[in-house]
Amino acid sequence: MLTDAAIKALKPREKLYKIVDRDGMYVVVQPSGAIVFRLDYRLNGRRETLTLGRYGPAGLSLARAREKVVDARRAISEGRSPAQEKQREKRRLQEAKSFGQFGERWLQEARMADSTRAMRRSIFERDILPAFRNRLLPEILPEDLRGLCAKVKERGAPATAVHVRDIVKLVFAFAILHGEKVANPADEVGPASIATFVPKDRSLSPAEIRIMLGQIEHVATLPTIRLGIKLILLSMVRKSELQDAVWDEVDFENAVWSIPKERMKRSKAHNVYLSQQMLDIFIALKTCAG
Repeated sequence: MLTDAAIKALKPREKLYKIVDRDGMYVVVQPSGAIVFRLDYRLNGRRETLTLGRYGPAGLSLARAREKVVDARRAISEGRSPAQEKQREKRRLQEAKSFGQFGERWLQEARMADSTRAMRRSIFERDILPAFRNRLLPEILPEDLRGLCAKVKERGAPATAVHVRDIVKLVFAFAILHGEKVANPADEVGPASIATFVPKDRSLSPAEIRIMLGQIEHVATLPTIRLGIKLILLSMVRKSELQDAVWDEVDFENAVWSIPKERMKRSKAHNVYLSQQMLDIFIALKTCAG
């Protein structure tokens, strides 16, 4: 049985040779002087060899090599080939895609509004890629993401820091959906741990909306603005969806306002069925437009 002292005393020869330890493990001494731990075993009637690793400070100790033999023997008893599993893992790492590659695929394939895609691409390329471009997914840990978000926040951009976290979370979710077996580091980095925001506005109560509607006619502004405010309240569309509307979208005969997908946040066409009150407002706006 080998000892550390015995291994250190081994000298290279013109041809490689091996010294047996126990449980099928042995060391191979190469002409270069490198000493490598190996394990011979039989599985399903065939002989296989597993290379455990190189001996030395930068490699394996004798004790660690024996621990790896125990793990390998456990796999063999379960009918698994540790040598083939090691080769599969090696190929997986060679074929593994970087965070940057998955991020680019996500930006191209994920469904989102064009404006959202443009904003996220800007953050992805400016803040995330310099840190994570060439790193494999398993190499990105929660503390790495937390540190990146803190760096962005320190430059006075807390909202961008939260978006950094959200984008990383979405890229990992996309990769997992496509077969990657990896933990999502963003699951351990909550948005509130990065930054919190106090809303500058609040929702109006029904009573306040009633008062506002009653008083809006007395506000010194353009009639079209008063009509637009009423229409937003009645239709619940976003301000941009109304202000960018064109008359071809409004079907007065069937009382339908069709908003194309290009102008919707979720890139899905949306029909607003017009009540009589809403239809009257559109008629008034059309009259103002001439």
